[in-house]
This record gives sequence, structure tokens and C-alpha cells, in this order.
Amino acid sequence: MVKNIKINNFEEAAGIFREIGVDPYGIEAMVPKTRHLNLLIDHQPCKIANILKQEMLSLGGDAAVARGSVACSIDSSDILIMGNLKQISALVKKIEKQPFGLNKIALEIIDLLKNMERQTYYLKTARREIELGRKTLIMGILNVTPDSFSDGNNFYEPEKAVERALQMADEGADIIDIGGESTRPGSQPLHSKIEIRRVIPVIEKLAGIIQIPLSIDTTKAQVAKHAVAAGAEIINDISALCGDKKMSDVAVDASAAVILMHMRGTPQDMQKGNLVYADVVGEIYAYLNQRVQKALNAGIERERLIIDPGIGFGKTAQNNYKIIKHLSEFKGLGLPVMIGTSRKSLISGIIGGCPQDRLEGTAATVAASIMNGCHIVRVHDVAAMKKVAAVTDAVVRA
Repeated sequence: MVKNIKINNFEEAAGIFREIGVDPYGIEAMVPKTRHLNLLIDHQPCKIANILKQEMLSLGGDAAVARGSVACSIDSSDILIMGNLKQISALVKKIEKQPFGLNKIALEIIDLLKNMERQTYYLKTARREIELGRKTLIMGILNVTPDSFSDGNNFYEPEKAVERALQMADEGADIIDIGGESTRPGSQPLHSKIEIRRVIPVIEKLAGIIQIPLSIDTTKAQVAKHAVAAGAEIINDISALCGDKKMSDVAVDASAAVILMHMRGTPQDMQKGNLVYADVVGEIYAYLNQRVQKALNAGIERERLIIDPGIGFGKTAQNNYKIIKHLSEFKGLGLPVMIGTSRKSLISGIIGGCPQDRLEGTAATVAASIMNGCHIVRVHDVAAMKKVAAVTDAVVRA
């Protein structure tokens, strides 16, 4: 009998070799050969494209380049390097000291390979260190608003908000994300004073009675400043620090963790403007990479960062499903990944119904996201999604 074997990481490969009875030295030598990779390098001069193609061919791999690269009849070409880990590691050694920018490409490949094989992360806040990767964490959504798309006005009163947060904690939430401004498509921005008035009493009350970390969902530095002073440990900024130039300073001063999300436009216009992407995953990847670098330059430590591709924020349903399908590619940024699909319209386009009817669809997107490398899922229905995550984790780590 002949069958195809799917190998996801070094540990799985080594396990198969041990079952066969391979010598330990042989295991070490052969494990890199089981991990096939496709690495895309954007817009390189023809000289670089030709060198990389010839080097990969000499190692038994290959590289796809544009038709005009060989004759240099075009200015540049994208390059898709194809090979197993052993071949690509050998390529790195051959080009790491070469000119024309090849040494820089070698360093980028080394970083990418390390990030792709990484299994666990440790997220730092001002109060604790949170392990990510052993199991999927559940972030419970607490909208202290009258107009959120799914549960607006349900927890607008501080007493009801606190009660709901405690309920989510009992249901197994690992983080509570508290927001005072709706960011549904078409929503209007609030003054920071209104947002502060909504969320701070809730955070102050919860900080004294709840053990799990609290997150503030805001784009405004003043709101974040008051929230972290009241007890929040994480700033969930859908603008990725673009909305308020003082947000980075607040995060640094508070030693807060920060979630950087991709959004095209603003909640007011994000679904009305240009929703066309030449490469939706590639463009989001590049944007998040740029925002991560900005955060690092501002003094926020890498161990305090999380990335979120921004499901539903300036994307079509097809865009959103493609992001979930290719979520594993974001591992290349070397940071934990959060995703929020809960009750969103991409689900109703397939199964219909209002937001409260999207439980099963949410469960499907949560399971798919975890299978593709997500570390945190942001959800309304904590109890149900806790079970979905537990079973999916068991499959992923089997």
C-alpha cells in the first residue's frame, strides 16, 4: 500500500522517522528534506532572479521567474523559490556573502524560516506573561455600546456589562475585550469623552474582581490611557496605531500589549470604497509588517505585539475566506495571530440569518482559523467557541 503523508513540522517528521527505525543521525540529516517550501520574493532585478534560479537548480530545487528575466528584457520579476528546507538552507549559505542585495535576501529567508517553524509565543503585559501556541485562547467580546451590529444595547449599562464579563470568564474566556465605540460598517466616530464614560467604570469594577487580562478596544490614545490606568493590559487598536499618533506613547508608558489590525479606510467608509486587492493576503501581510516595524521603532517590544488581518474591515466575503484559508502565511511575521469572525456578514452570505443565527457558521470559521495557525479567537459566544477551540486544538496537536 502506498499513501501520501502530510508532515506539518519537524516534530512530526522526526516521529515518523523514529517509527521507521531510522538512526538518530539519519533523522537529523533527513528531517529538513521533508519540509517543502514555496518562498515568494517581490520585484527583484533580473540579475537577482537569474542568480537565484540557477542556484536553486544546482541544488535540485527550482525558482519561477518572469519570461523576460533571462534576456533582461524587463526591469524586474517576482521570484517563487521552490524546494525543501535542506535545499533552501543550502541556498542561504551560498548567497549570504554575495553582493547585489543577495546577502539581505539570505537574512530575510533565515528569519522567515525561524518564524514558520515557531510553535509557541510569550505575550508580555504589564501584569503577566501569557503563553500562546499550546492552546487557542478565547477573547470574549464585551460591547458597552447601544449600537454594535450584533449585541448593541445588551450590555450598555455598566452593571449588565460587568455581569456579562463575569459570565464569560466562567465560560472559559482567557481575555475580555471591552469596547465603547461601535466599529460596524457605516458607524460614526465618538468623542473620546463618551467612550471613556462608557468603558472606564466597567474596567475599574472588573479589574478588582476578575483574574484574566482585560483588553481595551479603541483607536484613541486618551481612552487607552484611562483604560490601562483602570486595569486594562492590552490595547486592541483596529487602526494599527494609525488613528492617534499618541497611542504608541501610551502603550510604551503602560507596558501594554498591543493588537495591530489591518483595515482599509475607516468604519464609516471601509465597505463603500475600493474593496479590490491584487493580492489580498500579500497586501495585508505587507501592511502588518510595516505597522509592526513602526511599533518597534516607537519603543513597543516585539513580545508585546499581536497581529490581526481584520476580517470584515474593508474586504469582501471572498477576501475574508481567502484570508482564513491562507492564515498560516502570517506566521512569517513571527508574531501571534488573532482573528475575529464572530457573527460577521461573511457567514450570512452562505447560511443566511441575522447575527444571532450565525453560531454554526462562526464555529466553522473558528475551527478553520485554528487549523491554519490562529492563536486567539475573538468571539461573542464564549461557551460554545471554547468547546470548538478545544476539539480543534486536539486535532491540530494530535
